[in-house]
Amino acid sequence: MRYALLSVWDKEGLVPLAGALVGHGYRLISSGGTGKALADAGIPFVEVSAHTGSPEMMGGRVKTLHPRIHGGLLGRRGIDDRVMAEQGIEPIDLVVVNLYPFEAMRDQGLSLPDLVEYIDIGGPAMIRAAAKNYRDVGVVVDPAQYPLVIAALERGGLSEDERLSLARAAFARTAAYDAAISNHLHALDGGLPAVYTRQWTNGRPLRYGENPHQQAAVYGDRGVAGAVPLQGREMSYNNYLDLDAAVRLVAEFEECAAVIVKHNNPCGAAVGPTPAEAYVTAREVDPVSAYGGVVALNRPVDADVAREVASTFVEVIGAPGFSDEALNLLAKKTNLRVIRTGPPLVGDEVRTIDGGLLVQRTPPTPEGWRVVTRRPPTAAEEAALRFGLRVAAHTKSNAIVFANERQTLGIGAGQMSRVDAARIAIEKARQPLVGSGVASDAFLPFPDTLEVAAEAGATALVQPGGSIRDDEVIAAADRLGVAMVFTGVRHFRH
Repeated sequence: MRYALLSVWDKEGLVPLAGALVGHGYRLISSGGTGKALADAGIPFVEVSAHTGSPEMMGGRVKTLHPRIHGGLLGRRGIDDRVMAEQGIEPIDLVVVNLYPFEAMRDQGLSLPDLVEYIDIGGPAMIRAAAKNYRDVGVVVDPAQYPLVIAALERGGLSEDERLSLARAAFARTAAYDAAISNHLHALDGGLPAVYTRQWTNGRPLRYGENPHQQAAVYGDRGVAGAVPLQGREMSYNNYLDLDAAVRLVAEFEECAAVIVKHNNPCGAAVGPTPAEAYVTAREVDPVSAYGGVVALNRPVDADVAREVASTFVEVIGAPGFSDEALNLLAKKTNLRVIRTGPPLVGDEVRTIDGGLLVQRTPPTPEGWRVVTRRPPTAAEEAALRFGLRVAAHTKSNAIVFANERQTLGIGAGQMSRVDAARIAIEKARQPLVGSGVASDAFLPFPDTLEVAAEAGATALVQPGGSIRDDEVIAAADRLGVAMVFTGVRHFRH
């Protein structure tokens, strides 16, 4: 007689699986809500308490923690048979367990005394025991795995490779479960936890990393990390980085907007009445840099956009959707990766450093705009400043961005000197900067950046403020007739 133990919180697909097991000669062991679901479906099973000879205790906290359960899972066939027979332990060949929904209950904001009741003990113990003994025992932790088990039953049972694959998934699940509990308990006092544990799934190898001699993979099944091209070549490491940067920036705009990213920096951003006009305007900011870039829009791509994108070389285009006509037009560019995107997912930012990690969490931070010069910006200047600051916040530091109300005009990125960033932005500009607004991601330590910007034609500037020389910079702005705003919020991006 073969035994299968079923104990699941999520009852999806339980009855068909149980029916298939019984139909192939398995005797089922179950209890609680799982047993009730089986009984309601007319499927025979043995209560855990009847199998162990011990009653459930402590409100169900203790029921499967018994030698007749764990001995049946851990007993090695051909090695422990004598001991099992002496102790009256029947081998259990399959365990189907999914866990108390700790993560879901945590997200509902339960108090700690209530939440601890959703910390599963018996479930993880059975999963780990079965996974350790995968040569003899199959372990199933997700209803999505049920079809594999049913198919295996039809051909005589799970192969050793299938049991090993299921064991990998089982250990990954218990690791993620423990991580969720650990992270929550370590963060009870607020802020980031002292011990930080994360798990990423859906790992896929990439052809190489930033350069051909580097190995790389991408992990994740949501957002940019889970994006799969609707057409085109497979995504590269750099494609993922640039698409992430582009999606995060374009999400800053409520208006119809397009951005183009190259080497993780925006080289053009614009809003427009249509997606096509926004894209063309963004491309014309710096068409040389835009060549071979990554494009993101916050509106669906229609045929007009597709024609423009297909007229030049673009590595990736991401948007919330694509019309059929647009897809047909883009299909002519066989290497172009076409990605359906959504809004960026809110979560911690994690970066590796030598020997560890840096973790960053960004709360909603409203800008505290404060005019510090005698002249306030005009409505048009303020709109230009707000546009430029949104782009500067997504540009590598030091960053200086010239803009008008609807597009960037010049972007200076990733410079050690802020005044050099301003000069590069001016050099990049393809149209006059007279009347433009300038955004700086951090405070101006000296008046020189403002003076260079004013000489180029800028009439307004936004920066966080906070330098020991703020008074000097404000005096220079008043002398040059530049309206200046302090926000109080820095936007370094390293």
